[in-house]
Amino acid sequence: MGTFHAPVPFRAARFLAILIMVTAVALDAAPKMNENQGQALSRALADRDLQAARTAWSAILKSFGNQAGEPEEPDSFTAVPADFAPLTPAERPKAYGIALKYLQKMRWWRIGLDPVRTEHALREVSDAIRGLLAARRAGSEHPDLLLAEAKAAGDFLLWAQESAGTGVFPFPAVRGGRSRAFQVAERFLAQAEAAGKAALIATNGWLIDDLGRGDLQFDNGLCGVALFDLHEACGEEKYRKAALAAAEWALRRPAVPNVNYNTFTTFLLCRAFRATGEVKYLESAKERMRLSVYPGQVLEGPRAGRWADAHNAKPVYHYIIVRGLASLLSALPPEDADRPQALASLRAALIARNHDFVEKGICNKSSAFEALLLVKMLPGLPEMDLAGCFVEEALSALERMAVGEIRSGRGGVGPLEWGFYLEFLSRRGRG
Repeated sequence: MGTFHAPVPFRAARFLAILIMVTAVALDAAPKMNENQGQALSRALADRDLQAARTAWSAILKSFGNQAGEPEEPDSFTAVPADFAPLTPAERPKAYGIALKYLQKMRWWRIGLDPVRTEHALREVSDAIRGLLAARRAGSEHPDLLLAEAKAAGDFLLWAQESAGTGVFPFPAVRGGRSRAFQVAERFLAQAEAAGKAALIATNGWLIDDLGRGDLQFDNGLCGVALFDLHEACGEEKYRKAALAAAEWALRRPAVPNVNYNTFTTFLLCRAFRATGEVKYLESAKERMRLSVYPGQVLEGPRAGRWADAHNAKPVYHYIIVRGLASLLSALPPEDADRPQALASLRAALIARNHDFVEKGICNKSSAFEALLLVKMLPGLPEMDLAGCFVEEALSALERMAVGEIRSGRGGVGPLEWGFYLEFLSRRGRG
């Protein structure tokens, strides 16, 4: 691996980070935190001051009033297919074939590419690895090929991490990107350049520091988890070393106002704890949830269980946070003092959105399918704890949609979710 350089001290960059964060919050969410609220929350999170964070969140929730938990754009729903024929045992070994062909056709990850000339993020590579390995665990045909494809993707991630030089899995410093993620990154880069900070955040065509804003926690968390999975599958130490470097980078990052960002790091830190047994990873994951996820959740009213700000109230981010809660609960010992609050938060979140699948239809497929499959498969989540959370009903709706779309040849859910679904079926068959 390349030389790891010391990160930019957060306090030295705090003023710029707060300005950028407040700008991003104002652009991305309505109802919006005002500037004073954003600064107060950022300071509390950077200082890891739990009481100040709770006070800041309480003020934000109060100011949002009846709008708390209302998404920034109206929910849209797809009807649950009426006709459904489950995958047969004979179909299952071949069922990942369409996803494998798709990954082989679209594979853009090549060691040595110029990051600024690709409008793709490393999260796509992590999804490919995790989906391939899940399909392999499910007993899909061609297991050696699935592992080879996953290792090729993993080697690309190692190269990207080494190019960044800090342990983080970086984000391409692309100009003129079309997707929302690239537009947000470009705004951040432009603001940093205007403040004379560009040299601190970019190298070799990669964004390597988000100045405490949290954006890099997304890809870093997913890539670290993918490489832990890859090490578990093949035993090659280089993947474990890279995943631990990502976890160490994440330990040094502050919690941030955008709640879903914090749960990407929680996802990684819980995986690091399960891989190493080192308590520092679990303690950091627990602290992030106390600072952001629990106090930022709506506790009463018609949107109870959602997160207060309009951005994280969207179904896609709601289920990303659900995944973070599930990963934390899978890592917490049964007697841990944080377990009751984590479970209460997860139950409220599941009820808040899963019921939509029953009454209104499918409001999100990718992040919801992944999160709910993990809820069913991760250890440490007894069925009785989730009674009345509509998990089976929501999964049934997503299963009908996914199987129908795959059978039709339209693709539908991504290679990650489809791999997890096949693994879920294989476990259910053994249960």
